[in-house]
Amino acid sequence: MQNKVKIAVMALCYTPIALAQNTNNTEQKQAQGLDEQAFTFTEAQLGEDENMSQNVTILNSSTNLFASQAGYLFSPMRYRYRALNQKYNQVYANGAPLNDMESGQFRFSNVGGLNRFTRNVEFALPFESNNFGLNSLAGSNNYDFRAGAMQEGHFVSIAAANRNYTARGMYTYASGFNPRGWAFAGGVTYRWAKQGYVEGTFYNSLSYFFGVQKMWKNGHSLSFSTWGNPTERASQGASTDEMYWLANDNQYNPYWGYQNGHKRNSRVINDFAPSAILTWDWNIDNNTKLVTSLFGKYSMYKGTRLNYNNSENPQPDYWKALPSSYYDVWGGNNIGNDYNQWLSAYNFFTLSKANRQINWDKLYYANQSAAATGQDALYYVEAKHNDAFNMTLASTLTKHDTKHSVWNLGIIGQTNNDRHYKTMDDLLGATSFHNVNSYALGNYSALSDQYQYDLNTMGADRKGALVQEGDVFGYDYRIYNNKATLWSSYTSNVGRVQLMVSGKTSFQTMQRNGAMRNGMFADNSYGKSGVARFWEGGGKGRITYDAGKGHVLALGIGYEWNAPTANTAFAAPEMNNDFVNNLKDEHVFSSEFSYQYKGSWLQANINGYYNRLDHVTEWQNFYYDDINSFSYLSMTGIEKEYYGVELGLKVKLTSFLDLKGLGTISEAKYINNANGIYLNSIEGKYVTETVYNKGYRDNGTPLTMGSAGLSFHQNGWYIDLNANWYDAIYLSYVPNMLYGGTMSKMGYVDNDGNYIIPEQYRGHGGWMVDGSIGKSIRLKKGSLNFNLMVSNILNNTHLVTGGYVQSRSDYTINTTTNTTKARVYSFSKNPKKFYAWGTNGMFQISYRF
Repeated sequence: MQNKVKIAVMALCYTPIALAQNTNNTEQKQAQGLDEQAFTFTEAQLGEDENMSQNVTILNSSTNLFASQAGYLFSPMRYRYRALNQKYNQVYANGAPLNDMESGQFRFSNVGGLNRFTRNVEFALPFESNNFGLNSLAGSNNYDFRAGAMQEGHFVSIAAANRNYTARGMYTYASGFNPRGWAFAGGVTYRWAKQGYVEGTFYNSLSYFFGVQKMWKNGHSLSFSTWGNPTERASQGASTDEMYWLANDNQYNPYWGYQNGHKRNSRVINDFAPSAILTWDWNIDNNTKLVTSLFGKYSMYKGTRLNYNNSENPQPDYWKALPSSYYDVWGGNNIGNDYNQWLSAYNFFTLSKANRQINWDKLYYANQSAAATGQDALYYVEAKHNDAFNMTLASTLTKHDTKHSVWNLGIIGQTNNDRHYKTMDDLLGATSFHNVNSYALGNYSALSDQYQYDLNTMGADRKGALVQEGDVFGYDYRIYNNKATLWSSYTSNVGRVQLMVSGKTSFQTMQRNGAMRNGMFADNSYGKSGVARFWEGGGKGRITYDAGKGHVLALGIGYEWNAPTANTAFAAPEMNNDFVNNLKDEHVFSSEFSYQYKGSWLQANINGYYNRLDHVTEWQNFYYDDINSFSYLSMTGIEKEYYGVELGLKVKLTSFLDLKGLGTISEAKYINNANGIYLNSIEGKYVTETVYNKGYRDNGTPLTMGSAGLSFHQNGWYIDLNANWYDAIYLSYVPNMLYGGTMSKMGYVDNDGNYIIPEQYRGHGGWMVDGSIGKSIRLKKGSLNFNLMVSNILNNTHLVTGGYVQSRSDYTINTTTNTTKARVYSFSKNPKKFYAWGTNGMFQISYRF
């Protein structure tokens, strides 16, 4: 026995990485027994809307009513657990972490369509014990992708919907272990829409999974699984209330238009991340287990967008064409009011749907005319790419010291190579385009170095490299990440008390490698940057007391420091190798108190939590009017608080009818003003600003929510009806509107010279009613199931699901006199929003045998 343990420890130490396989069979069996509906990811949960600022966090716990149901119930409003960024939810497969190393996030679209294979999962809330890692601030979940863990048998389903996709077909099979110890599992899912719920969108996705596992009688098992979800889809864009009013449609989409009489979308996403995992399980004895997984993924993400060069913005909802750009509808400036122009613009937009969409034929004509005179393309479709290769090796040793205690020791090693670049997708009838920075012409001549995106390929005539369709231009660079982690946890039951402690330490490096020598930074853009190094560490602890008769109390506290994510660590990665100034580890304090009661007819839980973050770094890139170009803004020294109360309630009215209630009141806000420094991209210099964002909230998710529902289950029927309330939905702010200089120019200063901080925009909340009905019929061989799920039954299309304030200014600057002049159009009063879909649903028929 001792020799086996020594060998296990040696194998663990020589494995450059580690994580854990859950041995809590009770939770896995409960997860498998839950209705399939609970594991039907919505489009929002899958992260298949590129316009969401963050993805939805999917969490569950077998006894926490709020956490187990909130993610599904509130997903139409893009709910995020405790308003936290997706990077605070760590996702694993067979004990190996799957989150992207550069952004820290996991995109659930990578497992889209794999509902049947993601059922075997262990969820762990922020202070719950688990066997696969130190729990993240928003919890963690570990998928079991072993073929032998899949539910045996065949499963076939077809579905019709009016959501992102309109049709879905699925087939899966799992053999279970045969007498020789082999298990196989596989399946395919196809989802399709010629046009989704939003006009101008389409969807085309094929998901696959294949797994094989071999188990030997000596306690060893080897499994291999691979999966992917190649997807092509068209996007929906946010717009202003003015455009929604002109279109008489809160689902107006500015990203598409007619070309030769056919609909064409300018924002098309191609996303494919083939993944594979090899797992070795070694049951050393009845109390000791070693799990080692090698995970690999190569993700390819491409997103197109319509752009322009020395011409007018072609977007159909561009502000200069809107009625309110001719007449001051807010009554504040009282300048340039021209009612006839306002009426003319109004008539134009309301006359025809085509006038509210992209005119592709007009763009082709303009480019062809320009080509005839030797000009570059005036309009074109570019594609932004993000290709990443990731390898992870994770190993965890789990030891049950006694039947009341368990100890885990794990190591994890990760490496990531992320390439970012831009290609010419479509010249739209033009014959030439050159790799030059046209924004710089206002400050530099066409013969200057600063005018060039790549001095290495500009040519002897200094016109810049000629760009054809498919060629790389603008920027091309790689971000390297390497990370090693050691973690451990110990859980022990002593009478009515359970104690849990866990901790980790990590070392991470980051580096940029530029493939273009940008003229603004000729000596600091091509080749490798320096290497940033960060130590991470921290721990958590929880004490749980079972008071008897169904009453349980728990208190958890944690503190950790984490490296900033690489997507916030570089000042202007598209242009140079500079790291953000004052870049530091992020500090996280977390705490939670919970009470739970479970009786024969009543189940209830209440959670109170407080999280504090400091040394937070955030990064944005946006067009800034004051410099007449794009700016790259880093905000450091940020302090934030997340706190709130969550309530879950379930009352068994009869043996077949339950009353359920969920609710949360929370805050997620900045508690200090950020230190900002932005790069002026056409002057190549950095400018320091204070961002007065103290008191602003995190955006894109409701902070106040409630739900009341009835659940009927009898004789194979199940009917659920829920009325959900949403409020405190904040829109994303734009930092430059909170610069001191900007507020001075806009007159946001009181008589004593203090800044008058504008209030953050809030979206309209309200009620949404959702429901589902299903029937399960047992057959001689297998079972037949029917299920109808409907969201927003009352068709409330005034609920705001997210949005952002535009970065443009309400004034223009005379550079000669350095004076400002108010615009008729007010950007600060016209945020762009997304509204909830109206009544939508999916009907599914499935057969399991």
